[in-house]
Amino acid sequence: MALTDDQLERYARHIILKEVGGPGQQKLMRAKVLVIGAGGLGSSLLMYLAAAGVGTIGIVDDDQVDLSNLQRQIIHKTAEVGTDKTESARRVITEINPDVKVITHQERLGEDNAEKIIKFYDIVADGCDNFTTRFLVNDISLKHKIPLISGALSQFDGQLATFKGYDTDKPCYRCLVPNHPSGVLSCAEAGILGAVAGVVGTMQAIEVLKEILNLGDSLAGKLLIYDALCASSRTIKLPKDPGCKFCNG
Repeated sequence: MALTDDQLERYARHIILKEVGGPGQQKLMRAKVLVIGAGGLGSSLLMYLAAAGVGTIGIVDDDQVDLSNLQRQIIHKTAEVGTDKTESARRVITEINPDVKVITHQERLGEDNAEKIIKFYDIVADGCDNFTTRFLVNDISLKHKIPLISGALSQFDGQLATFKGYDTDKPCYRCLVPNHPSGVLSCAEAGILGAVAGVVGTMQAIEVLKEILNLGDSLAGKLLIYDALCASSRTIKLPKDPGCKFCNG
């Protein structure tokens, strides 16, 4: 895949990085990434993946743009209220980078469609807001040995991890959350400082790009915790659970 003159100019700041260069940019252009949720995390994540030149981006979301989304879901505009989120996001991605192929899945991910959708992609980035979907995405990503970069938000905090439970010494999402927890409030119930979603979604985009380019230290086996009120982040070890029946089977 030869880079055109326009692509050489567009991605010049990537190409001059010796860790990326032309071959790395070509890897990005060949990559297929599925983003689950075009909301707070998905907004900045999708825009940075598009800007970076990720060749194929899939978006799964069954929701429509609501006025209350706009405080944090920056990929959507006021004029798009009432529009399908996948279509609203597709339009912005195309404006950012018309070379990117966008595949929209305007449907709720469930047992009947998840495997068919997920197995097509190289990497999955999960920004959904419920544990049922997170478990389902983990199980299918694990089955097909697809890296899963998972983000979560709450009020002024965020968490981020990469799951590769198919590796002997790496955990899956269920090693972190084995069962559906009780008493966890959604953003609609607990609130969220809008910019926190942008920070964590951007970090999620970085981890996706690192996985594609095989750069730096992966977050596999680690959990990054971001605290906006303290302007701090810390990374803790996340070991594989030897009793996990999903990644030790």
